[in-house]
Amino acid sequence: MTQVPVRLEIAGHHIEAISVAGLETCIQFPGLDLCFDIGRCPPSAVSRRTVLFTHSHIDHMGGMVMHCATRGLLHQSPPRYIVPAKMLEPIQVMLESWRQLDGSELSCELIGAHIGDRVPIRADLQAEVLRGYHPVPMHAYVLWKRHKRLSRALQGASRDQIMAARSRGEEVNEWTELPEIAFSGDSTIELFDREPSLRKAKLLIMETTFLDSRVSVESARSKGHIHLDEIIERADLFENQAILFTHVSARYGIAESQKILDARLPEALRDRVHLLPPVR
Repeated sequence: MTQVPVRLEIAGHHIEAISVAGLETCIQFPGLDLCFDIGRCPPSAVSRRTVLFTHSHIDHMGGMVMHCATRGLLHQSPPRYIVPAKMLEPIQVMLESWRQLDGSELSCELIGAHIGDRVPIRADLQAEVLRGYHPVPMHAYVLWKRHKRLSRALQGASRDQIMAARSRGEEVNEWTELPEIAFSGDSTIELFDREPSLRKAKLLIMETTFLDSRVSVESARSKGHIHLDEIIERADLFENQAILFTHVSARYGIAESQKILDARLPEALRDRVHLLPPVR
């Protein structure tokens, strides 16, 4: 049965998302014309040209060919796929196999990214590639946004002083870069211990697969996932304006998941955390 993405407005961003552990993950940002992972390719995701893939597990990448083929069928521009560089060759082989099987071009731009790369999204936005921890090569992403602000030398100056500086040919503005959106993908908690930009991003989208003692922290770690206990231990580290918990295990119902979070999250996190319901 096809799931319908949940629509959310968080930290000034419109999000359309599906994420259930082991079944499907696709986090869409219509305003940025991109999504993180493609899941089974929900119909709305066909409109997103850029897909930032975290890893090659089927619940995150299985809909790639459908996404590519449907965009071609609708005469949309070829999609752009950013994938872990170690997965580039197998993905090329997969696409070529489908071209032969389907008799279609499956035209796309395929970019093999390395840890530390910056991939342009638009003039004011770049995606930084970070290393995650999972049984297969895994990338997390931080979208860095450029902002123009008054230069440090003129901060606190009057309007007349700023205009005078401009008339003298001085540069009155400067550019700064801030982490706007972070997406953890599937990873153990070490990702957050090592990468402060994830904890500082305006909006953090964070895998939180297991919520209580039905699955131990050790078991979660062995699968390359995060347990709520590990987040609670680090509650004071997160500086994000908003955090969206995703990838919750299908063993938890919607109402049950929220009840657990309400009961267990410390005050430092409770008001900033949003839950993507584990629809199924």
